[in-house]
Amino acid sequence: MVAVAPAIDNLTLTVTQEIHVRSSLTATFAALLEQMGAANETHDGSPMPMTIEAWPGGRWFRDLGDKNGHFWGHVQAIKRPTLLEITGPLFMSYPVVSNLQYRLKQVDGGTLITFRHTAFGLIPDEHRAGLSSGWTHLLEGVRTRAEAA
Repeated sequence: MVAVAPAIDNLTLTVTQEIHVRSSLTATFAALLEQMGAANETHDGSPMPMTIEAWPGGRWFRDLGDKNGHFWGHVQAIKRPTLLEITGPLFMSYPVVSNLQYRLKQVDGGTLITFRHTAFGLIPDEHRAGLSSGWTHLLEGVRTRAEAA
């Protein structure tokens, strides 16, 4: 059997999104950390609590108890309340590295979150297809949480 490697353009991924939140920069950043952590949930609303250690080098992971879980990444950079950057494999258990950037900026009427997910590696098509909706779900959770605060 002969294996054929994917072309280089099939090894990269970029997702960008923006969302306007009618809340302060500080409240929006706090909501982002909460939504990425203990308040994280799946598309159907099922809890998927994660842990985010919000400092440089801190881990972002899903703790399943009894020393079981799934490592998603490390905090590469954090500048409260304007930047959170994560690097790691995220939910993908194969050769891939991702970089997530959440950039927050004070704008008229609230906060603008600019989100970017870039990745390099062997990313199956089914993951590519669901990424935009997954990140949209997380960002909508941040908006809801921040605007309710």
